[in-house]
Amino acid sequence: MLPLYVTSGEPAGIGPDICLSLAIRIDERPIVVLADINLLKKRAEVLNQTVEIIEYEGQLESSGQGQLYVEHIPLNTDVVLGELNAENSAYVLEQLRRSADYAMSGKSVGVATAPVQKSIINDAGIHFSGHTEYYQEFAGVERVVMMLATKTLRVALATTHLALRDVPDAITRPRLHQVIDILIHDLKTKFKIEHPHILVCGLNPHAGEDGYLGMEEIEVINPVLENYRAQGINMSLSLPADTLFTPENLKDADAVLAMYHDQGLPVLKSQGFGEAINITLGLPFIRTSVDHGTALSLAGTGRAKSSSLHVAVDLALDLARH
Repeated sequence: MLPLYVTSGEPAGIGPDICLSLAIRIDERPIVVLADINLLKKRAEVLNQTVEIIEYEGQLESSGQGQLYVEHIPLNTDVVLGELNAENSAYVLEQLRRSADYAMSGKSVGVATAPVQKSIINDAGIHFSGHTEYYQEFAGVERVVMMLATKTLRVALATTHLALRDVPDAITRPRLHQVIDILIHDLKTKFKIEHPHILVCGLNPHAGEDGYLGMEEIEVINPVLENYRAQGINMSLSLPADTLFTPENLKDADAVLAMYHDQGLPVLKSQGFGEAINITLGLPFIRTSVDHGTALSLAGTGRAKSSSLHVAVDLALDLARH
C-alpha cells in the first residue's frame, strides 16, 4: 500500500509540532513525515509528548496510535526554536523534492505540506515563490491553480503570488482559459462534481461598473466566461466581489474563482481559519496543504493548532480513494 507523504516544512516553525500530532491518527494508509528524526524527537520532548517515531524504510503497515513513520532527512545545522536560519533552506527544499519525486514516480498517493518560510529560502540565494510554483515546475505543467477550501467554500485563484500592480496585466484571455479548464476538470475528476457551479469575481470594484471603474471585465473576463456559458457550463459572468460572498449567492456554488490572492482568501480564511486547506489543481498528483504560515513564535509552545494539517491529510486520503 502506497503511503501519503507529509512534509514538515520550516524546522524553526510549527511544522514539526503539527506533524507530531499526526501520531494520534489511525489510518488504513500509512502516513510518512519527511523530516529530521532527531528534530522531531527533540520537539516531542519540548512539547512533553510521547510519540514512538519509526524510521520509514518501505514498510507498508498502517501505523498504530502514538506511532509516527518518518523518512529521515538530516538538517544542515541545529535548530533554534523560532529563529530562521538560511543554512537549513536546502533541508526544506529536499523535503519538497522528495515528495514531488515520489508522487511523480508512483511511490506515493500524494503529498500534504506543512508551512515553509519563503523569505529565508530566498535569503539563501535560492529563488522560491512558494510550494505551488515549485510543484508546478517539478511536474513540468504549464499552469496550476491554487484553491483554498473549507467545509462549505472553495476559492480558486486566477493569479497567485503577484504584486497587486502586476495583476491586471497577468489576467489575459489565455490565462483565464487555462485556469478555468483546470478548475472545471479537477472539480469533475478529483471532487466528483459532475456539473460544477462556479461564481467568478470581477477584477475591479463593482465588477468595473460597465466600464466606469475599469475595462477588464468587458474586454477580457466576460468574453471568456461567455464562451464557457455557451458550452453549457454553469458559470456566472463577473460579479462584484464585495457582494459575491454573501450566503445567498454562495448557497448553490461549488467554487468561486477570484482574480487575485487577497480578493477571495481573506473571506475564506475569516470563515474557516485553522480548518481551511490549500489544494493545488492541475498537477498530475494530489497535493494539499495547511492554510497558515510557520508561526515562529508558537514553535515548541504547545499552542499551535494542528487542525488544518489534519484536514489536509483527510482530503488527500479521500481524493486518493477515488
